[in-house]
Amino acid sequence: MEVETPMMNTIAGGAAARPFVTHHNELDLKLFMRIAPELYLKQLVVGGLERVYEIGKQFRNEGIDMTHNPEFTACEFYMAYMDYNDLMGITEKMLSGMVHELTKGSYKIKYHANGVDKDPIEIDFTPPFRRIDMIEELESMTGLSIPKDLASEEANEYLKNVCLNYDIKCAPPQTTARLMDKLVGHFLEETCVNPTFIINHPEIMSPLAKWHRLKPGLTERFELFVNKHELCNGYTELNDPVVQRQRFAEQLKDRQSGDDEAMALDEGFCTALEYGLPPTGGWCLGIDRLTMILTDSQNIKEVLLFPAMKPQDVPSTKGT
Repeated sequence: MEVETPMMNTIAGGAAARPFVTHHNELDLKLFMRIAPELYLKQLVVGGLERVYEIGKQFRNEGIDMTHNPEFTACEFYMAYMDYNDLMGITEKMLSGMVHELTKGSYKIKYHANGVDKDPIEIDFTPPFRRIDMIEELESMTGLSIPKDLASEEANEYLKNVCLNYDIKCAPPQTTARLMDKLVGHFLEETCVNPTFIINHPEIMSPLAKWHRLKPGLTERFELFVNKHELCNGYTELNDPVVQRQRFAEQLKDRQSGDDEAMALDEGFCTALEYGLPPTGGWCLGIDRLTMILTDSQNIKEVLLFPAMKPQDVPSTKGT
């Protein structure tokens, strides 16, 4: 069932990102433009709508570059009685089938990743897509021995030193989640030209994902990368309200250390979980980035009718 959820929220939740802030005059209330509809959609599953999706705008008050626009379109769905393995299968079937249809029989497309004046690369969507375990692959590529308890201060210091040794920049606050994200970007994402699932993220990076059934400290989460950029994110949903509150408490520590992208506690969502969220799989795909790949566009502005641009007539505030 297609649904619509609020664009303005009292809590910036559902993803780790910096929100846009606005103010409701009548209620004298600070509101946040949504960074993801996830928490609302899962509450609908709690309420008995076992398969819901939404295609709509999401907002992130962050940088603008070739693959980022502060306002973008995403498709997000939630399916009861599915897990991340099911979602990866659905993703493979959907994207490979889409390419096969558009190319009239091929799973391969040409993409000018290095500019239209350079030779194109070939991106192969033939299923099944490659899957790499985040921690195992990092250790294999670098020879590192990443601490098992990533929530510890020792793990944080270890990763700081690793980033320092490899000259990987991580702006403060250097939380363990941010350090891990930088390492993944440096070592793993660069290998993901053809569609590749990076799977089994640490709990500290995935506060809304369910713990891994076989690997303590990890979660049943995946991110799909194509041409070295994230296209899709999904996981088996965390449906234990006690653990969810604990995860939000851990996020609060990161916020107090200065990480304004860490998630805030959503008590209403935790209360909804107490009524019972069935085993559920959740999935989100960036439609603009997918359109870039399928239309051989090198800049996200090429697939947006009205991309975010700084007006030329805005006076400078420097020196005032």
